[in-house]
Amino acid sequence: MFRTHTCGELRLSDSGNNVTLAGWVQRNREMGGLTFIDLRDRYGITQLVFNMEVNPDLCKEARELGREFVIQATGRVAERSNKNPTIPTGDIEIRVEKLEVLNPSQIPPFTIEDHTDGGEEQRMRYRYLDLRRNENKKNLLLRHKMAIESRNYLASKDFIEIETPYLIKSTPEGARDFVVPSRMNEGQFYALPQSPQTFKQLLMVAGYDRYYQIVRCFRDEDLRADRQPEFTQIDCEMSFVDRDDILNTFEGLAKHLFHSVLGMDVTDFPRMPYEEAMKLYGSDKPDIRFGMTITELNSLMKGKGFPVFDQAELIVGITAEGCAEYTRKQLDELTDFVRRPQVGATGLVYVKYNPDGSIKSSVDKFYTPEDLKPVLEVFQAHPGDLVLILAGDADKTRSALGGLRLEMGKRLNLIDPKVFKPLWVIDFPLLEWDEETQRFYAKHHPFTAPKQEDIPQLMFGDAKKVRANAYDLVINGVEIGGGSVRIHDKALQQLMFQKLGFTDEEAANQFGFLMNAFEYGAPPHGGIAFGFDRWVTIFGGGNSIRDFIAFPKNNAGRDVMIDSPSEISEEQKKELGIK
Repeated sequence: MFRTHTCGELRLSDSGNNVTLAGWVQRNREMGGLTFIDLRDRYGITQLVFNMEVNPDLCKEARELGREFVIQATGRVAERSNKNPTIPTGDIEIRVEKLEVLNPSQIPPFTIEDHTDGGEEQRMRYRYLDLRRNENKKNLLLRHKMAIESRNYLASKDFIEIETPYLIKSTPEGARDFVVPSRMNEGQFYALPQSPQTFKQLLMVAGYDRYYQIVRCFRDEDLRADRQPEFTQIDCEMSFVDRDDILNTFEGLAKHLFHSVLGMDVTDFPRMPYEEAMKLYGSDKPDIRFGMTITELNSLMKGKGFPVFDQAELIVGITAEGCAEYTRKQLDELTDFVRRPQVGATGLVYVKYNPDGSIKSSVDKFYTPEDLKPVLEVFQAHPGDLVLILAGDADKTRSALGGLRLEMGKRLNLIDPKVFKPLWVIDFPLLEWDEETQRFYAKHHPFTAPKQEDIPQLMFGDAKKVRANAYDLVINGVEIGGGSVRIHDKALQQLMFQKLGFTDEEAANQFGFLMNAFEYGAPPHGGIAFGFDRWVTIFGGGNSIRDFIAFPKNNAGRDVMIDSPSEISEEQKKELGIK
């Protein structure tokens, strides 16, 4: 055997036992006639000690060991004279009697410590070394535990895990597909799945009424901290259910994960309509850990001769408590923030309710203190508060103020990272109109059912007003998962395709297999898919899903460790019919 115990296993109760450990040299230090080596494996660290007086040859050999050498050490467990209370094995050491180098190591390009000196690009290039660090080990163990607990919960509710294909048909809706050329069918291509959506619906038609899969999905889209070209979903579907059945079931999954993984009992999952979320928070994924909700000001601020407000579709504001003494520099920083392309506002108006009760604004030329008092009253502002106002196109302005709200929440330390506030956002719009292409797109996907009472509006009225029977689970301002009750009726699905601009031929070509299945007894069904990477990142207190994925891509979608994507040979191209 290479080892009798791991490096995180031995305790004082093992004193006197002969053991064999194997692992990596974390550090090597000399103290007089003694040499100490911290030996590390996945489970922890154990101190090895070599005595020059007892065995000088062995001690000299130990002093030649470099960082990350892989070694095997045999010796006797003894109590440490100066204990280390910061590690579980800190009460003992191994007095080594035999040492074998299993594999030497070059000097690592960065220190493999909790606080490393390696930059992100360097650590990604040597990801197999970076994964030895405790932080990454902790992240992957968290991911493992959450996957196990998700499976435990779903199995307890009679869900079965069924694998679906990775080589599927490309579809025009949603994000861009990754395509794979077919050698056996030259000129034709598979696509990698953005989700197993149609397959899980077909499983419902097949009678497997509770399906799940922890599945890899692929989207060729621009990257950011919470996106990767390949990502993992907890993908689920249920038959003979309505919306509340689905929400209750997966609220149960969330509660189970909070309890089993974090040891927390989270019981409150409010349900907020999409319109309310946008109106109060400027976001369809609101962070409700703090207030500072948005207030509309059209009736109070129009008609005073200020062109920006008079010509705006919407005027909205928030109040920042205790910020009336912000300096001009601080206010300019906020103005620069809202003008960033990611936020999209053209400017910022402020109203200071000074501690002495006076009122000062950036639009004093157009508004007297008497004009602004009703504004302060609407916000229930107190002396010392600051009101921040944006105006313009309704949707863009709400979104921009939602971004400013989050920024102020961070600046004022209103966001407690140890607090978790989940909620369901419900009743999304079914369709989104795109001015550039002059057509509707599905807000979620083409198989989302409209709310039953809105079907006449979809058929004969204004399709923009139709609500989807859809829902998102949001935790602390992050969309963790989304789903819907599905269309299971062929006629309604055909109507949906028509509203999306599909011809009958296009619909049959892309989704004929699903439409045909609906003619063979498709049950009412619905489901949800959770972004597993995002969920793990939130539970781990991280800022980027890359830190919770073993081998992630960088912001350019590259794996710098294996240098991918890369060219393929001309011979391979010829085989695939690619010129």
